[in-house]
Amino acid sequence: MIKAITTVRFTKNGASFDALVSLFSALGFEPGEDWKSAKGQGHYFLAPVAKLELVLKEPLPADLWIEVTDLDSILDLLKKHKVKLVCNIYETGWGSRALVAEPAKDMKIAFWQPLEPREGAIEGDLNSHGMRFGIVVSRWNSFITERLLQGAIDALRRTGCRKEDITTVRVPGAFEIPSQARTLAETGKYDAIITLGCLLRGETTHYEHISTEVTRGIGQSAQETGIPHAYGVLTCENLEQALDRAGLKAGNKGFEAASSAIEMVSLQRKTAASGQKPIASKKKAKG
Repeated sequence: MIKAITTVRFTKNGASFDALVSLFSALGFEPGEDWKSAKGQGHYFLAPVAKLELVLKEPLPADLWIEVTDLDSILDLLKKHKVKLVCNIYETGWGSRALVAEPAKDMKIAFWQPLEPREGAIEGDLNSHGMRFGIVVSRWNSFITERLLQGAIDALRRTGCRKEDITTVRVPGAFEIPSQARTLAETGKYDAIITLGCLLRGETTHYEHISTEVTRGIGQSAQETGIPHAYGVLTCENLEQALDRAGLKAGNKGFEAASSAIEMVSLQRKTAASGQKPIASKKKAKG
C-alpha cells in the first residue's frame, strides 16, 4: 500500500535554501522538480535507496542519516562548500564511521560509511573519474529520450566523469540500439555502454517484438564483449508512464542507468583486481 516516504526539511532563509540545493546537487542526489507557491518554494531530490528506521532509547546526533561510499570525500566536499561540522569523522561503535554536519541553522545531517562491506561483499563505487562511456540513444520518441539523455549525462558529470570522456550516438529507433551498442563496445575505447530509448505500446504486437529483440540484443552484446551495458530503454503502456520515468514522478531512468554503469565499471575493476592475487600466489607455489 505504501508508495513512497518523503522527509522534509524547512529553512526560512533564501540564502540557506540555495546553499542546500547546491550542496545536495554536489553530493550526487538525483534532482527532482522545483515548485513554488504564494507561501513558499521547494526543491526535492531522489535517493537511490531509502529506509525508515525506528530506534529505542539510544540518542542520535541527527534524524537524517545518509549512507555514503567514501566518507572522506564527503568531508572534503562539505569543507569546500563551507558547511559547519558539528562532529568530525568518528567511529560509531556499530561497525561504521560517521560525521555530523549542519548545512543550515537547526538542520543536522549525519553521513556514515560501513567500516566493512556488508557480509564481505565487493561493491562498486559511484565515482566515474577516469572512466569512459558510450551512450546510445534513439531519436524515436525524442521528447522522452532526450530527457533520459540529460539525466544520464547529469549522473556521469556529477560523479566525476569528464565531458570529453562521454560519447553520445543517436540511432533512428530502439531496434537499432543493440547494433550500435555492440559497435561501440567492440572498439575497446569505452568502459561501459549506456542504452537509452522509449517504446510505447500501440494497437498491434509490434511493441512486443521490438522490446523483446532490443532487450535480447543489449544483453547479448554485454555478454559477448565483456563490456558492461546499462539498460535505460523504457517499455511503457502510455505516454504518461514514460514521462513519469523520464524525470517526473518516478525519477529519471537515464540517471539510474548511468549510475548502474558507473557502479558496474567500478565493480568490474575491483573484482578483476581481487582475482589477480590468488592467481599470482598459485604461480609462485608451482615455481
